[in-house]
Amino acid sequence: MDAAVTFEDVCRYYGKIHAIDHVSFEVADGEFFSMLGPSGSGKTTSLRLIAGFERATAGKILIHGADARNVPPYERNVNTVFQDYALFPHMTVMQNVAYGLRVKGVDKKTYSRKAGEMLEMVKLANLSSRHPGQLSGGQRQRVALARALINEPRVLLLDEPLGALDLKLRKQMQVELKALQRQLGITFVYVTHDQDEALSMSDRLAVFNEGKIEQIGTPEKIYETPASEFVADFVGNANVIDRHMALELIGTATACSIRPEKIFFLPDADRAGSDLVVARGRITDVHYHGASSRFIIEIGKGRHLVLIQQNGENAKAVDTGPDRTQTIAWRRSDMHDFTP
Repeated sequence: MDAAVTFEDVCRYYGKIHAIDHVSFEVADGEFFSMLGPSGSGKTTSLRLIAGFERATAGKILIHGADARNVPPYERNVNTVFQDYALFPHMTVMQNVAYGLRVKGVDKKTYSRKAGEMLEMVKLANLSSRHPGQLSGGQRQRVALARALINEPRVLLLDEPLGALDLKLRKQMQVELKALQRQLGITFVYVTHDQDEALSMSDRLAVFNEGKIEQIGTPEKIYETPASEFVADFVGNANVIDRHMALELIGTATACSIRPEKIFFLPDADRAGSDLVVARGRITDVHYHGASSRFIIEIGKGRHLVLIQQNGENAKAVDTGPDRTQTIAWRRSDMHDFTP
């Protein structure tokens, strides 16, 4: 089976600016694929190239095996959901959802029936006569989804669609979007700068940086075995240990990373096993996050590590107040070497 989307050595230049620079990847049919990266990293440009809103400077883009370079946006079997939803304010919810079929010349009975089915699917059937201005942010997002899906695209492109929502609603919509994608079985290509969002929703993700892809893989692969210092630091926060610090701690000058939740306080340093890396440090800051606390620990001049500890009875075994000096440790096997 052909991949849903294929980039073969794709470039997109704006004069001297290389928005996309020799990027290659494949999105499997039916996959939830996320493009993650900071602003200006190339992820939205890649999405616009798939949609046909931009033309590649070089390289080839295939959609379900067919060369899409000269295919206009309206002839591509893709649809896009934008962050601002782009709903028509003068139309009702039902009219917004049915719009795509109406402009295709579908008869009123058919487009009304299908629009009703879409609204049932996104749980908005009771709001069909309202206008977008009468809806909450989450409701408008559902309308935008229904409008995009009514045309039955084989690929749905989503450009930071949850960016305007508050945190609680954003988390709720993440669950609903993933469930909807599984229910429909169509390919979702999702752009976000939110690492937690990408990790929780994606089957696979590509991490973009300065117009290139640093790493592609499953969320677990990206998080547990980052391919570069950038990925380690950008995805989920990591303690990046440079060669000089590594030489002092483990006796090997190899750049590596250790996740904050893998580090723990060691009440009895004398009982440390040979598989542990042990260090002494001063707690300079403590940040309480409800279920967990985040500690900044200075282990040498200008050198700090972040430790995340779940709050509870076990957390009371060590005095972790600010300015206390404590022993910390982590397993060597939890360290990840990303030196090529």
